Amino acid sequence: MPSETLARPTPDVIAKYEPVIGLEVHVQLASRTKIYCGCPTGFGAAPNTNVCPVCLGMPGALPVLNKTVVELAVMTGLALNCRINPLSRLARKNYFYPDLPKGYQISQFDQPLAEHGWVEIEGKRIGVTRVHIEDDAGKSQHEGFKDSERNTYVDLNRCGTPLAEIVSEPDMRSAAEAYAYVTELKQALQFAEVSTCDMEKGHLRCDANVSVRLKGATKLGVKAEVKNVNSFRFLREAVDYEILRQIGVIESGGRVMQETRLYNPDTGETAGMRSKEQAHDYRYFPEPDLVPLRVGERWLGEIRSRMPELPAARRNRFLHQYGLSDYDAGVLTASRDLADYFEKAAAASPDAKAAANWVMGDLMATLKAEGKEIAASPVSAERLGELVTLIAKGELSGKLAKEIFPKMFATGDAPAAVMQREGLQQISDTGTIAAIVDQVLAANPKQVEQYKSGKTAVMGFLVGQVMKASRGQANPALANQLVKEKLG
Repeated sequence: MPSETLARPTPDVIAKYEPVIGLEVHVQLASRTKIYCGCPTGFGAAPNTNVCPVCLGMPGALPVLNKTVVELAVMTGLALNCRINPLSRLARKNYFYPDLPKGYQISQFDQPLAEHGWVEIEGKRIGVTRVHIEDDAGKSQHEGFKDSERNTYVDLNRCGTPLAEIVSEPDMRSAAEAYAYVTELKQALQFAEVSTCDMEKGHLRCDANVSVRLKGATKLGVKAEVKNVNSFRFLREAVDYEILRQIGVIESGGRVMQETRLYNPDTGETAGMRSKEQAHDYRYFPEPDLVPLRVGERWLGEIRSRMPELPAARRNRFLHQYGLSDYDAGVLTASRDLADYFEKAAAASPDAKAAANWVMGDLMATLKAEGKEIAASPVSAERLGELVTLIAKGELSGKLAKEIFPKMFATGDAPAAVMQREGLQQISDTGTIAAIVDQVLAANPKQVEQYKSGKTAVMGFLVGQVMKASRGQANPALANQLVKEKLG
């Protein structure tokens, strides 16, 4: 019986097994030119225009290693807590595919650039086996495969695009852990600015190696590789499906085959593609046209000095320096731009927690509604800090600030300028507010009697009416004080 038609295992059966998951992540490094030639790496060019004899594999064309690519790859290793090897070697990885004109990739095999790192997720360390550099293949686009006419178009623009391949240890035990690992990895690389990790442009792709074994067993099960998953959600879905599929195969008396599979997001299933290759299938041998790569201590020190504060360290600092919660620190370090924005806003205000709330609340909601990223915010971090400062000084109520913020977003103006132009200054004059209080009490005799009879909770209603009558401009503390005095 084909594995795809097996019944879903019951929860009791699933509980008998332990998944074992390792990930291979390919990240496009953010150099302007390719790894072994001077062709541009920009996305969206006309097909087969960003090419030259080197990346097309023409006879006699020789590769030259891009120094910037090496530096970005070293930064990748450092961001993942790896040891940078002082000596590594390039190797040819041989295989045939229509969009690989050379018939091989220039990669690394037994002597990679970086090794023995880790990524921490929720207090658990996931080992990083290695980080190595290689060039990408081209792209094949298939059309009409459901019709009688079938065509494949080959675009070689991606040939020679610089990649860092990041291979994890098989340390993950659920699809949720795999999702958390690749999320943390992506954030670290984006903070280090070694890659945009834009999955829509193919800047990050993921292969998942999945196997299952009985709980308590030490021997690994037979793994299947789910190839080229291009979204984090699909990764979680593919791993979950593959775990259930393999348990179903074993429970039915079958045997899991070592193979490469593809995930179909339309059906939510994986399907067999080909038998899984072994290292010897690629006939690796040292690249004869490139000398060994040496990263000396001085060069490594220069690269290390350019490393920014990474997400995990920044989250921890936000907890202690600003007194934020774990949740708030996590949200505010989702990207480097967002973390930088918050710190500037906090520096411009006396209340970091209030600044964090405005960033995570009104600002992010408005940016999302407008389809803007934080870097394109019309409200600068300094302007938002000024708004928080006015609230902290008692010159602006929270309700009035909610009215002023959209006008700041629309114009980019400072909050004081908006207040002046729109006549939205807070009223702190005792006489003016007292007059409004008198009007509210006269208009609500029933509530006044309720208060005097002991139902003091009604005072909140009366203060609210004062704020409403003043269009939110009355100083809330003063309004509360005057209502209490006139009632008492």
